[in-house]
Amino acid sequence: MAFSDWRKLPVSLSELCINTTLRCGQSFRWHNIAESEEWRCVLYGRLISLKQDSSCLYYRTYQSRSSPSLLTPPASELPSRAQSDTESSDIEDDHTLRIIKHYLNLSSNLGDLYAQWSSDDPNFKKKAPQFTGIRILRQDAWEALVSFICSSNNNISRISQMVEKLCLHYGPFVATIEGRAYHDFPTPEALAGKDVEGNLRTLGFGYRAKYIYKTAAMVSQEREKGWLDGLSNPESPAFGIEAKPGDEMKPEGRQGYRDAHESLLELQGVGPKVADCVCLMGLGWGESVPVDTHVWQIAQRDYRFGKGSHKSLTKATYDAVANHFRKLWGQEAGWAQSVLFTANLRSFADRLAATKVKVAVKEDDSEIEIKTEVTTSVALTAPKHEDVNVKVEEPESKPIKKTGKKRKATPEEVIHASTSETRRISKRLRR
Repeated sequence: MAFSDWRKLPVSLSELCINTTLRCGQSFRWHNIAESEEWRCVLYGRLISLKQDSSCLYYRTYQSRSSPSLLTPPASELPSRAQSDTESSDIEDDHTLRIIKHYLNLSSNLGDLYAQWSSDDPNFKKKAPQFTGIRILRQDAWEALVSFICSSNNNISRISQMVEKLCLHYGPFVATIEGRAYHDFPTPEALAGKDVEGNLRTLGFGYRAKYIYKTAAMVSQEREKGWLDGLSNPESPAFGIEAKPGDEMKPEGRQGYRDAHESLLELQGVGPKVADCVCLMGLGWGESVPVDTHVWQIAQRDYRFGKGSHKSLTKATYDAVANHFRKLWGQEAGWAQSVLFTANLRSFADRLAATKVKVAVKEDDSEIEIKTEVTTSVALTAPKHEDVNVKVEEPESKPIKKTGKKRKATPEEVIHASTSETRRISKRLRR
C-alpha cells in the first residue's frame, strides 16, 4: 500500500505548532523527515504523517492491510462489500481525523488559554509569545506510563532511543517506508513476556528494565482489563470513550486526579514526578504539574522558591510548587507549566527569532485605547517542490479534493505568530 492523499485541517500556528509540541518531551516516538518536514508516528495501528504551514495542518496515513488498527472504527462505520473504494477511503480518512484531533487535543481554544494564563501571571506573559502553539498531547496511557519510566535520570534523546527499541523489539509491525521500519507501541502483555527484563538490560535499559517488566506484569496480570484507562479524567477520557462531567476543582487538584496519582505510585519505577507526567499526558488530568529539575529551576528563578523551608526539592516542596501553579493557572496548570518547561529547554534556544512588541495608543474624548501586539518569527522548513494533492477539512462541510497542481516553496519559510491585547482606560477614572 502507499500513503493516502494529503488532507488538510485549517489550524493556525498560534493554535498548534507541531515542530514544538512533538519534540518538547511529551511523546518520544515521532520521527522527523527533514527533507519534507514531515513527522511520522504509528497511532492505533496506522502510520500517520503530519506537516504544517502557517494556516493548515496536513495529514496522510499509511496502513498495512496485514496489521489492522488496535482500536478500530465503530461497526456502523466499517466499510461493507457494497461500498465503493471512495466511500471506504472517506471512512478511513474520517477515523484518522478523529485520531489526530484527539491526540493533538484540538478541542480547546489555545489563544483563550494563553490569554487567561498571561493575565494571571506576568512571567507567563513574558515567555509565552515566543512559544505559541504548544498543546498537551492526549496519548495512550500505557505508552505514557512506560515512556516516563524510561525518563528517570535521562534526557529526551536517550528516552526516544529506548522507546524506539521497545517498539522495534516488542511492538506490532506496521510498515517499512524508505528503509525505516515503523511499529506500534508494545502491549503490557508483550512487555511481561519471558526474558523481557534480561533482553532490555542487554539493550541498554539498565535498572529501568526491571521496572518496565514488573509494571507490565502488574498491569496485565494483577489489574483488571481497562484499569489504567479507568484512571482517566472523565472529561478527557481515552480515545473512543464518551466524555462525562468531572469532579469539583480543589487547590490540590480534583479527587479523581489525586486517586489516579496514588494508584500509579503502586507501580514499579513510578514516583511522584512520573505519576504526574502520566496523569497529565496519558490520563487527561490538566491540573497535574510534574516537578522535575527544569520546573524546580523555574520555580526558584521566577517564583521565589528555594528559600526558607523550600531550599531543596523535598516531597513537601514538590507539593508546594505544584499547588502554587494550580492556584496561579487553574485547572489546566500542567499545560501552562509545559509552556514554561519548553522555554527552559536548551534545544529550543537556537530556533527563536526576534520577538517584536508594538504598542499603539489611540485617544479620543472619553477614553484611551492601548493596543499591544507581540509578533514572534518561527522558521519552518518546507519541501523545495511537492505535488499538492490534498483534501480540505472545513467545519460543517464535506471534503473538497484539489489535485494536479505543483507548488514551489522556498527552502525555509519564516512564519509570524502574533498575539495582541487591547486595553481601554476611561479618562474619567484617570483623573
